[in-house]
Amino acid sequence: RDDPRVAAAALFFHVIDADGVVEPTERRKIEQLLQDAYSLDDRQLAELLEAGEKAEDESIDFYAFTSVLKRSLDADQRVQFIELLWELVYADGVRHELEESVVSRVAELMGVSDRDRVIMRQQAEHKTDMDDNG
Repeated sequence: RDDPRVAAAALFFHVIDADGVVEPTERRKIEQLLQDAYSLDDRQLAELLEAGEKAEDESIDFYAFTSVLKRSLDADQRVQFIELLWELVYADGVRHELEESVVSRVAELMGVSDRDRVIMRQQAEHKTDMDDNG
């Protein structure tokens, strides 16, 4: 639970599950984000996915995960992490208000300003538009 990679994976699962529907595109996006962030082989990725999903299933809230990440990431890395969460929100092509609420709360707990949260949302939205159109 104190592993920042597991905390990140758990928060990723929490975001995509917020609207009650986990789309295959969202699951693939989690795999891609974790692979890119941590340079994992297939076995390591599978283990991290399992550990993150289990941690999220067993948690009553996400404070434990945000506190681990807040301790292990510097201010710029925390802002970048919020952008990754926004990318997950847009992974299924729909910005659901429950997912948006989770990202806002995570940003608040991690000490990311409202301004930075909005900028990261706009960047993620732009990236998603570029991926869809180009």
